[in-house]
Amino acid sequence: MKIKFIGAAREVTGSKHLITTNEGKRILLDCGMFQGKGLETDAMNRNLGFEPSSIDYLILSHAHIDHSGLIPYMYKLGFRGSVICTNATRDLCAIMLADSGHIQELDIKWFNKKRDKQGLPPVEPIYNQDDTEKCMELFIGVAFDRRFQINDKINVKFTNTGHMLGGAVVNLELLEDGEKVHLAYTGDIGRPHNRIIHPPTAFPQCDYLITESTYGDRLHPADKDTEEDLLKIVLDTCVTKGGKLIIPSFSIGRTQEIVFVLNDLFNKNLLPKIEVFVDSPLSVNATEIFRLHPECMNDDVKQVLKTDPDPFGFNSLHYIKNVDESKALNDYHKPCIIISSSGMLEAGRIKHHVANNVSDWRNTILIVGYCTPSSLGARIQEPGLRYISIFGEMHEVNASIAKIEAFSGHGDYNEMKSFLSCQDTKQIKKTFLVHGEYEVQQKYSEELKKAGFHDIEIPESGQEFEL
Repeated sequence: MKIKFIGAAREVTGSKHLITTNEGKRILLDCGMFQGKGLETDAMNRNLGFEPSSIDYLILSHAHIDHSGLIPYMYKLGFRGSVICTNATRDLCAIMLADSGHIQELDIKWFNKKRDKQGLPPVEPIYNQDDTEKCMELFIGVAFDRRFQINDKINVKFTNTGHMLGGAVVNLELLEDGEKVHLAYTGDIGRPHNRIIHPPTAFPQCDYLITESTYGDRLHPADKDTEEDLLKIVLDTCVTKGGKLIIPSFSIGRTQEIVFVLNDLFNKNLLPKIEVFVDSPLSVNATEIFRLHPECMNDDVKQVLKTDPDPFGFNSLHYIKNVDESKALNDYHKPCIIISSSGMLEAGRIKHHVANNVSDWRNTILIVGYCTPSSLGARIQEPGLRYISIFGEMHEVNASIAKIEAFSGHGDYNEMKSFLSCQDTKQIKKTFLVHGEYEVQQKYSEELKKAGFHDIEIPESGQEFEL
């Protein structure tokens, strides 16, 4: 059996890991988009690194676009195998991939206008909404903790990672030359005290481990301070300064978590009397899917549901789908909170909100998650930054730039090590670190060695290993 690391190798986006069995079956673990690399991104996404029609099975760890976003492109290029994932991941992909297709169409329209001015021919979007609808026919949803027989020599079981709704460790069991081989791919590892979904659970012993390393060099602040920190920023921005609090947030998971915290503050009469806008059609649809999967919720949410029928809604909260309503927020001059995607400020309505509000000293831009180093979300956090380019125009940075890391969906290095402690390290033949910046991975590798892990590889893009 061979495994080739194509994406998320010494970087944090574009997850793709290709397994080829001795009998020639090809299993792709995730097929995510590269994000946050500016002009390089399109070319990187168009070059998959394999022939889509040759893939027999695509096993998906979770629905985030950097893990799922190129599935419609694979379909467009001839992939007709099965996409196997949890039920909640399938439901989320139905809306997330459609949203991604819409973004591809809008982005290419803007890009082609520039090309036309340069006398260059137009280019096609990498895929469109029609491709996203058709590829959903290939999806097979599987319940957590159930063995699913793919064929007579391959089966898979999904166990919860606590990273997002439906997020799972892919536990593969393969029969190779009469011997069973167990391979575990963690996808992204969540935190032990997620405010909404079940915390991560132990997964079966593996022979080979592929695991993420995003926060392999840092520790998160204590969760208990998060609500207080958010409330302080709300009061300072919206009450003391009379400004707007702009929160770039991933539509799936992070937005619902922030809304859940604001709902709790509202129920405790701590939230000031200001309007809260969730300006993202995807977030609105995703919140409906959260409501459809109570089996994924943790005990705290189930307790809240006994007295609050909707933990994702309160009187001053407004979900916005309509573009005109979104634009109207530019002329809304009262203090308010605007939550909009994307979390890295790379696309979506949030870029317009930041462009329209970053120059006003009364406002605050609050970063609540990881941003790749080259993304707008990372650049806006640079100390002493005076000007920033958004949509090709320079904007003076007068707004406060704040950050609350505890909303991150990724575990820190202690939390990840704790999650992996269910494994007997002596039985693991090789561990591969993916989904992390190389310097971070080197530090995390040392932490894992202290915990008893050995034979740790940090693969480069395109590197292949014989297992």
